[in-house]
Amino acid sequence: MVVMNPTGDIALQERNLILVALGLMLIVVIPVLTLIVVFALRYRKGRAPEKYDPNFTHSTPIEVVVWSIPLVIIACLGVITWITSHTLDPFRPLDRISADKPLAKDHKPLDIQVVAMDWKWLFIYPEQGIATVNELALPVDVPVRFSITSTNQFNTFSAPTLAGMIYAMPGMKSMLHAVLNEPGDSWGYSGNYTGAGYSDMRFQLHGFDKAGFDQWAAGIKAAGETLSTDRYVELDKPSQKVPVMHFSAVASGLFDRVVNRCVVAGTDCIADIMKKDRSHDSDNGGMFAPHAVNHASMTLSQGMPMSGQPMTGDLAPGHSAAHNHTNTDALAAPEEQGSNARP
Repeated sequence: MVVMNPTGDIALQERNLILVALGLMLIVVIPVLTLIVVFALRYRKGRAPEKYDPNFTHSTPIEVVVWSIPLVIIACLGVITWITSHTLDPFRPLDRISADKPLAKDHKPLDIQVVAMDWKWLFIYPEQGIATVNELALPVDVPVRFSITSTNQFNTFSAPTLAGMIYAMPGMKSMLHAVLNEPGDSWGYSGNYTGAGYSDMRFQLHGFDKAGFDQWAAGIKAAGETLSTDRYVELDKPSQKVPVMHFSAVASGLFDRVVNRCVVAGTDCIADIMKKDRSHDSDNGGMFAPHAVNHASMTLSQGMPMSGQPMTGDLAPGHSAAHNHTNTDALAAPEEQGSNARP
């Protein structure tokens, strides 16, 4: 029952949400289960009813109870869901440390970059300049901003005592804001089946006070190896039951290159490909943007030019003057038509 014993404020709010939803549903479940027993005993075969009405077809009080209670419960759940969907949005920065501890205005979150690999977790601490595999350490009462991605599989970063779970997707970056309120040790998991090593794809989660966290980071900085690009490529190979690893230095921009799927030298980054595509996008006036149509050169089927002036020359009625067949009004650039028109 790890979910029921949270050590972080976000996980605590999520647990409370589960309990509230469960309590509201029990308002219906408990009476239904109770009435099953009551009806079975009261109306069992061989027991003469105290009152029997063979013409009974309708009861307003029963209809009111049967419909009003579920409607009230659904309304309450709807309001709660709407509020918590926004307050517990993983992309939303924290607005408190805990229920009784506000967030300082000058606070600075701890940035941690998370990479889901086959079948291990890589954690990069850009401010400390270190990285770990299958070990996540956090200072207590310090907001944490996770940037999360995956190497090649759709995965799920799950830390139930900290802040629930969020997807990790190749070529994309997810965000999670959380805070740990109690020191101690727990585990994090992969919440999405990803193959042979899935069962052992877990990481240790340590909660330290500020001094303990600084000491932990300093120890890795002094003794770990370097996570270079070549070392990362080697690490990215599928492996199971991977022990904890520490890296005292990390190659510059490694996480961004992982997100853009261009860790290996010579590989085009997704961001560069998208930038190149945008340069050719008609919405941005690229090389494929259609040119304006010369309306004056187009004629009506009756032989009258679009300009409204009589047609001259040797053209017979019913024939149109030469015009640019490579474009039409339908291909006009978006900035030249509709509500997006530019002056």
